Amino acid sequence: MVQLFSIAVRVSLVVFQLAIAVVASGQQLAPVLATTNPFFDREEVVMLTLSLPLEDVLRDRGANPRPHPATLAYRNAHAAPTELAVQVQVRGNRRKDPAVCEFPPLLIKFPPEARAGNIFGEVAELKLTTHCLSDTYTLREYLVYKLYNVATDLSYRTRLCRITYRDSRGRRRVSEQYGFFLENSAAMARRNQATLVAKGIIVGMENMDPVATATLALFQYMVGNTDWSVPYRHNIRVVSRSQETAPVPVAYDFDYSGLVLAPYAVPPVELGISSVRQRLFRGHRFTPETYAAVQDHYNSRRSAFYNVYLACPYLNQEEKTFATRYLDEFYKTLNDPKDFERRIVRVGDRNSKKYTHIRGFD
Repeated sequence: MVQLFSIAVRVSLVVFQLAIAVVASGQQLAPVLATTNPFFDREEVVMLTLSLPLEDVLRDRGANPRPHPATLAYRNAHAAPTELAVQVQVRGNRRKDPAVCEFPPLLIKFPPEARAGNIFGEVAELKLTTHCLSDTYTLREYLVYKLYNVATDLSYRTRLCRITYRDSRGRRRVSEQYGFFLENSAAMARRNQATLVAKGIIVGMENMDPVATATLALFQYMVGNTDWSVPYRHNIRVVSRSQETAPVPVAYDFDYSGLVLAPYAVPPVELGISSVRQRLFRGHRFTPETYAAVQDHYNSRRSAFYNVYLACPYLNQEEKTFATRYLDEFYKTLNDPKDFERRIVRVGDRNSKKYTHIRGFD
């Protein structure tokens, strides 16, 4: 398996050398059509009722799920009851599997006539992360996104919702769960005066903006996430701010992180760790100056990171302790020169020489 990916990596090295020239010339960049969405400017929980044919949706988890008619009910800016005809479609990879999630993630599709004047912004669709197994993991992943927002503006925004699910055919009982919407990629790029780089362009970490990439890699280490890859665009989008500057990777999907600790999240054996709670640096070699800048960056935001959990009104004390103790361990490594050298710098050097790629993971 690793040998096959070693061949793939050698091939990709040739491809991304061409890709760098493409990026530098400003060609083949995906157009940004969406504007910044004001829906994600607010922090309060959105109360929604989603009526959908539950049995049809829950059974439709194959390779090509189809859209199903649904209705979103909420109160508008004037507190007036509002209903919106939409479509829902099962999405995801691992979480689409019924053996993993009782309730899969959804894509909410807004018809053209419904895109103006609703609270969700003028968007064609939004990803909705649902409760999967329980609200615990939904809230944990939502808060990892909030941590990422503290680390960098080049991150996806989210909006937490409390959703009442109603079976439009009346066959299943009503349930109420947490979920969150994810800002779409085009809006994230536009908000940061950037352009999305097409997924077909292969660019390795060594050709990305070094400080931004080190910030990303250290964030993934902080939250205990190894489920990502820059060149393979696994849970990563790439944006470009100009033809003169190096592109920047942006992460999403954190359900495999140690801060979420989802029951189904098991790291591949090739990584040599037994639990996602066990951190492993997946970045590459950075200069001492870059490491120093990123260490200062994370230390300057330490209080803000902790406050994401300590100030969250939806968490009990046990959940706050679960998260803050994990952050304590990160900061112990970050500020211990010997430990940082051993766990970050040396591992990054090894990754630059021989990176472990796993089929179906990277």
